[in-house]
Amino acid sequence: MAAPIGIPVVDLDQFRNEASKTDFVHALGKAYEEVGFVAVTNHGINQDLVERFYHQVKAFFGLPKASKLKYEVEGLAGQRGYTSFGREHAKGSEAPDLKEFWQFGQPGNGAPLDKKEYPDNLEVQELPEFNNTGMELYRNFEESGRLLLQAIALHLELDEHYFDDKIENGNSILRAIHYPPITEEPASSIRAEQHEDINLITLLVGASADGLQVLTKDGEWVSVNTTPDMIVINVGDMLQRLTNNRLKSTTHRVVNPPREQWHTSRMSVPFFLHPRSEVPLNCLETCVDAAHPKAYEDITAGGYLRERLIEIGLLKA
Repeated sequence: MAAPIGIPVVDLDQFRNEASKTDFVHALGKAYEEVGFVAVTNHGINQDLVERFYHQVKAFFGLPKASKLKYEVEGLAGQRGYTSFGREHAKGSEAPDLKEFWQFGQPGNGAPLDKKEYPDNLEVQELPEFNNTGMELYRNFEESGRLLLQAIALHLELDEHYFDDKIENGNSILRAIHYPPITEEPASSIRAEQHEDINLITLLVGASADGLQVLTKDGEWVSVNTTPDMIVINVGDMLQRLTNNRLKSTTHRVVNPPREQWHTSRMSVPFFLHPRSEVPLNCLETCVDAAHPKAYEDITAGGYLRERLIEIGLLKA
């Protein structure tokens, strides 16, 4: 049963406790099969760190346009640095989303990374603490995401650590999004058109304003209004593909605020957890049977990411 906030709520401390671990796995698996979204308490993301990063993010997006454009680098497909307003659109939509954003990628854990797949992160010269704070939060997200994937593995009757080596030095992205004030009647856009995420799971912490909505199986849009102690975690298309549609990558969007709040900004910080590029996304054999024939062709995570970046307008074919 969905919580009043719009989606089920789970407590990650239950997974850390052997006595309640099985209950957590069952609750998480049920939510991901039926809804695709959960709110998580006791998630391990440091709240002070989140607040410090939001402070840095607000400062970055407040820089002059010319300063921000120094960090929009041709050829990076938005995977590192700055992406200016209106450049990204949802798959299947021609209307650009009403946002600008910054992305950090995998810095590596001492291991050499292929620069073609994992380009260096850009340093914001104007804000000395921006990168350090972002990288610290990146590591917090990786750890919480690892625990969630361990629970998902158990739900799928895999080894608990099935995903561990696949996400080690994975191609994950920390994105800081700014939805600026709306200054005129939008032609056809909302802040973020309906879409599904590309990755395994997405961890979203503390948006500065309401607006997130998820599409239920009954075709109704439900607003998600979490409390400050929660993060929202949803299934992405890679995990849906890997599980042959057993786990749902739920459609969601960010709607415009009421007209009287058009003068306000909205910021959010999602972490898109990806495996390494060479990891195959072939449907798990345990998720394929006569009643559920294989729905997807074999592909690597890197190959699938490239396809999707082209579809949303960040990469040229």
